[in-house]
Amino acid sequence: MTVSTSAASRAGASAPPDRLLETRTIDRVPERERHGSPGSQFSLWMAANLQITAVVDGALAIVFGAEALTAIVGLLLGNLLGGAVMALHSAQGPRLGLPQMISSRVQFGVKGAALPLLLTLVMYLGFAATGTVLSGQAINLLLGAESPLVGIAIFGGLTALIATVGYRLIHVVGRIATVLGILGFGYLALRLFQQQDVAAVFGQKPFTMASLLLTMALSAGWQLTFAPYVADYSRYLPSGTSTARTFWTTFAGTVLGAQLAMTFGVLVAAAGGGFLKNQVGFMGELAGPAVAAAIYAVIVAGKLTVNCLNAYGGCMTLLTTLGAFRPSLRIGAAARAATILGFVLASMAIAVLASADFLNHFKNFVLLLLAVFVPWSAINLVDYYLVSREKVDIPALYDPQGRYGAWNAMALGCYLLGVIVQIPFLNQKLYRGPIADWLGGADISWIVSLVLTSLVYYPLARRTMRVPATMIYPDGETAPGRR
Repeated sequence: MTVSTSAASRAGASAPPDRLLETRTIDRVPERERHGSPGSQFSLWMAANLQITAVVDGALAIVFGAEALTAIVGLLLGNLLGGAVMALHSAQGPRLGLPQMISSRVQFGVKGAALPLLLTLVMYLGFAATGTVLSGQAINLLLGAESPLVGIAIFGGLTALIATVGYRLIHVVGRIATVLGILGFGYLALRLFQQQDVAAVFGQKPFTMASLLLTMALSAGWQLTFAPYVADYSRYLPSGTSTARTFWTTFAGTVLGAQLAMTFGVLVAAAGGGFLKNQVGFMGELAGPAVAAAIYAVIVAGKLTVNCLNAYGGCMTLLTTLGAFRPSLRIGAAARAATILGFVLASMAIAVLASADFLNHFKNFVLLLLAVFVPWSAINLVDYYLVSREKVDIPALYDPQGRYGAWNAMALGCYLLGVIVQIPFLNQKLYRGPIADWLGGADISWIVSLVLTSLVYYPLARRTMRVPATMIYPDGETAPGRR
């Protein structure tokens, strides 16, 4: 099949809706194949957040010098704000039935969307690699293996298998990991309170607005990096699914999971004990010899969920980019499997190279990504909810000569403006902007970009965007309830 909509809509049409192996790629999911309920979003995003990398992200607030209570409050505020933006993207899935980044073609053009797409692919690879480092360590400790390659290879193989099977199995793994994560991290929290005077970690430093804003940036950045692929995992829900229910179940899962993990990270980092030097090993020691193996399994399960999201989303992103420049390219199940395998191999190679200085690389990586994805998110949401008002010409998303064209210079200009405007406000290891310095180190770049990009894009889009009167479906598809 080709990536044109008419051909894409026929792809997998003979596959039964309840088939485990996913056959669709970047095409729209037709109504006859929709299934599930919004509750599936809660368990998936709870699992994707209640995992060791989020614990590390919370610990970074202490590394950056925040007081414990300030860190917890700042992380909560960032999770609430970033989680709301992320969940608004999730609510697009049932209505459009498309992978998240395909919808970027509405704003940027069929080919113009390649710019945020390629940056998204870098994000997927970075998170997959850092997750593979930690999971590989957990698997090695679980098996008693010495070579880091053993754990990395096993984890990579599991990721490739689950991501290739696709949507249904990813959600099953998410439900299992949610239960394991609640039990595992609940036990670790109990052990921490038994072994440490947790109350003593509070009030050790004075409150500063700069540290509050910096911790907000950490958690908001964490949430916003889910935005480019969150609708990938809601697009199979029936198109009549309530937008509010999809939003709230996603929002609750992502905020609750992240806040629990990050709060735990704040406490273990503030209490000392070597967590920042050996994250996985510390978790096993905290659990105790009798339970350490179970905790390593919990770590692997949580990371496996989110790593499958990275591999699956990375596949969709790469195929979307290639399809924009080669409309005749055949994208079937075999191409999807090959793309996932290539992505996993690349992330494993990066993991081997980056493992020696994981924490430092991860810290810079998270903050850098925030600057890249805030303006994309602002443009996508403003257009979908305020300009297009949920009316999309789906066939035109696959046609560079169609309604949305090949390139949208206006949207690309707004996007670049949203990135550039952040530079004076940035506070990162490699660069500290003059305004951030004047604010005492506070990083409000993401807030500035979110607001300014939205305010600039909205009036320009209202004047220039060609919005259809109603949703336009692919050949053979009609609005829900009128098939």
